Amino acid sequence: MELLGQRWVLRALWELEPGPLGFLELRRRMGSCSSSVLSERLQQLQNAGVLEKRTDKSYELTVAGMELGTALKHVWGWSERWSADLRSTR
Repeated sequence: MELLGQRWVLRALWELEPGPLGFLELRRRMGSCSSSVLSERLQQLQNAGVLEKRTDKSYELTVAGMELGTALKHVWGWSERWSADLRSTR
């Protein structure tokens, strides 16, 4: 949970969910995340067993990472439902 709370971690997981990406493409999709921070986050996610670096140097989610992505989609859906409810009561 501590890792998931760090800035840019959830965004990196979100971007990698559809499939593998190389560092430069992932960096482009991450907007204002610096290369050094992205490198650090990717290393932390690798150490946690959530993603791996492939032989072609791209990054992809492991089975554990895909399971985490599924869990996060549920949290996202929950937040969408509750934010819509909050907007409708204002």
